[in-house]
Amino acid sequence: MTDSTPAWLPDCWDSQDSLRGSSVVGPSPLQHLQLPVACCSTVGLDRTAGLNTTNECWPLRGVKRLVSRLCSSSSCRMNCRSEVLEVSVEGRQVEEAMLAVLHTVLLHRSTGKFHYKKEGTYSIGTVGIQDVDCDFIDFTYVRVSSEELDRALRKVVGEFKDALRNSGGDGLGQMSLEFYQKKKSRWPFSDECIPWEVWTVKVHVVALATEQERQICREKVGEKLCEKIINIVEVMSRHEYLPKMPTQSELDNVFDTGLRDVQPYLYKISFQITEALGTSVTTTMRRLIKDTLAL
Repeated sequence: MTDSTPAWLPDCWDSQDSLRGSSVVGPSPLQHLQLPVACCSTVGLDRTAGLNTTNECWPLRGVKRLVSRLCSSSSCRMNCRSEVLEVSVEGRQVEEAMLAVLHTVLLHRSTGKFHYKKEGTYSIGTVGIQDVDCDFIDFTYVRVSSEELDRALRKVVGEFKDALRNSGGDGLGQMSLEFYQKKKSRWPFSDECIPWEVWTVKVHVVALATEQERQICREKVGEKLCEKIINIVEVMSRHEYLPKMPTQSELDNVFDTGLRDVQPYLYKISFQITEALGTSVTTTMRRLIKDTLAL
C-alpha cells in the first residue's frame, strides 16, 4: 500500500481505488457509503478532496469493519459452487423425486456426531444408511438413517408439493439446497451466513392422460433420476472446497448440531413457484413417452 493511501483502508485497495493483483478496476466500496454530514466533519472526510486520516473516531472504525465485510462477502459469494438439475415428473412423483435428490446430496454432506474429549481431540460417530424404494418411480435411493433429518426434508418437500398443486399454473417450480457457514461478527453486526455450495432442482409437473403413459413415465423418470444421482456423486467426488474441521467452540458455525444421530453441514432449503422454467425437459419427457408408445 502506498504512502498516500489511508492506513485504515483494506489492503485490497490501493491509492487509485483499484483492486491490486486483479485486472478488474472499479470504484472503491467507500463511494457507496452514505455518511451523515456531522460524521464527515468529525472524522475529517472531505467529499471533494477525498479521504483524510486525521481525527479518526469510532464511526470511521465502523466504516472500516463494514468495508472489510463487503470485500469478504463478495469474495465468498463469487466462490460459491452452484449445481443445477432439471427433472420432469408426474404430480404424484414430485415428493419421491425431490427426496431422492435432497437425501443423496445430504448423504455426502453429513458426518457422524463429534465427541470431544478435550479441545482439539475428538472422535466421530458412525453414520447409518438405508435403502428407500419409491412407490411411484422405478427407483431406489440411499439416505442417511436419521428419522429427524428425514422428517425435516419431508416437511419442506410436502410444502413445495402443495404449492405446486395450488399454483393453478403449469406446475413449474424449483427447490434450492444451500450449504453455508457462519462468520461471527462484532456488535452491532449480526452473524454472517456465507454460502459455499448451492444445489438447485428445477421441476416441471406433466399431466398424463392414460395409465399406459403413467407406467412409461414411471420407468423413464427412474432412468432420469439414476442419471441425476450419478451426476451428484461425480460432483461430490471432486476435490472442491469444504469448510475446515472446526474447534469445539466453533462447531455450530459449520455443522448443524441439533440432530441426535447425524451431523450435516449447515444448510437451508428454499423453494419458489415460477411462471416459466423452459420446456426442454418436458419436451424430452413427452418425446420419450411418445417414442415408447410407438414401439
